[in-house]
Amino acid sequence: MNILAIGSHPDDIELGCAGTLLKYAKGGHDIYLFVLTTGSEAGDSRTRIKEQEEAARLIGTKELIWGNFQDTQLKAGKELISKIEKVIERIQPDEVYVNYYEDSHQDHRALAQCVISATRYIKRVLFYEDYTSLNFNPDIFVSIKDVLDEKINVLKAHYCQISRQYPTELNMLESVTAIANFRGFQGKVKYAEGFKAFRYLKVLS
Repeated sequence: MNILAIGSHPDDIELGCAGTLLKYAKGGHDIYLFVLTTGSEAGDSRTRIKEQEEAARLIGTKELIWGNFQDTQLKAGKELISKIEKVIERIQPDEVYVNYYEDSHQDHRALAQCVISATRYIKRVLFYEDYTSLNFNPDIFVSIKDVLDEKINVLKAHYCQISRQYPTELNMLESVTAIANFRGFQGKVKYAEGFKAFRYLKVLS
């Protein structure tokens, strides 16, 4: 399958679904990452681009695509929808993963709204959670016990972000483990990533 993961900023995809992408890559599926901005408001663009490239390599991504939009200024509208549609037309994804639409970050909200429009003919579209997600109640779970250490290693590629001080006193890696443990509890496994399905066609043979 072709798997397309879309994120507003470097590290969004890795936080939300790196474990699932790692499992897909190990299964021989083609992974594509589409990152809309370089995250310049939270760090130097050149550094963040290099970090995202390394994270993509560790996942086993076939291609990393940049949207070249400005961080914090994503706008829901024709320009963004058209850009997403062009990527979808070229890749022909079987599944699409993107930021959740209820979010305190304006870029995440705008991207999710545009992906809903751009994926109107895609049979599997799932939202992943980020630090800033609100009221996120997943209905699909993927066990990541066997790849949690690898997910953490992928996130370490985003060094300028994991080294930041957070008001919660939990750094990024501690938070990812805590979330995986909680979603695992919900999904009745040890560690999991949770997803909210916008559309999920189940194919029975």
